[in-house]
Amino acid sequence: MGHGAQAGDEQAASRPTPALTYTSYLALDDVLSAQHPRSDEHDELLFIVIHQVYELWFKQLLHELAHLQRRLEADDAPAALHTLRRVLAILKTVVAQVDVLETMTPRQFTAFRGRLDAASGFQSAQFRVLEAVLGRRDERMLAPYAEGSEQRASIARAMGRPSLFDSFLVFLRAEGFTVEPDLEAALLAVYEADGLAAQVAERLLDVDEGLQEWRYRHVQMVRRTIGDRQGTGGSAGAAYLQGTLFHPAFPALWDVRARL
Repeated sequence: MGHGAQAGDEQAASRPTPALTYTSYLALDDVLSAQHPRSDEHDELLFIVIHQVYELWFKQLLHELAHLQRRLEADDAPAALHTLRRVLAILKTVVAQVDVLETMTPRQFTAFRGRLDAASGFQSAQFRVLEAVLGRRDERMLAPYAEGSEQRASIARAMGRPSLFDSFLVFLRAEGFTVEPDLEAALLAVYEADGLAAQVAERLLDVDEGLQEWRYRHVQMVRRTIGDRQGTGGSAGAAYLQGTLFHPAFPALWDVRARL
């Protein structure tokens, strides 16, 4: 390398880098330019922002649940309980966002609904991954995504990994509970001991209830906005969403209540 090139490299290395700012750290130029309404209707921006925020919260939930699984499998109950509290707080925030979306009347939504074409919330790959992490194993979840797409692959990978409840069972074994061959007996023993394992079980039940609460609010929001009409993208709309209600992620934790 010549002396000129070396001098140039040294000058570049000594040149001060731009100072980190609030805007650059949060990539606000990218975030705030990511809303592209397809109409001039006032309420379309709200619709876009709410759903983008949902996707950000789904990303954070997946991040927290992955951490939760690692903490459970490491038999770290205090850290697991802390993470569960955060997951529950996020779920409450997600539910509360429905209140904002419900300020949009059916007529206001209809004014730009036709511009959505085939776009539909049913296509949220992150939510499908979230369902898989919570234990759903249903190949039909892959149908809306093209063969070879990263979205389809991410859902398939999530279905192929241990679920959150699987990690909970690893935790129970480490705590000295025998989960085979009678899971219900093991859960009864967990509650009888009334220790950290019982607290973790109760917080998991809270997560299950929080997810069901979000599903219910989502159904009601869709019903009051479009009634029983077909959803965008050819989805069944409220009829499909209503069919997802009262399907717990952790049925064993609900079933054992009758014997406590």
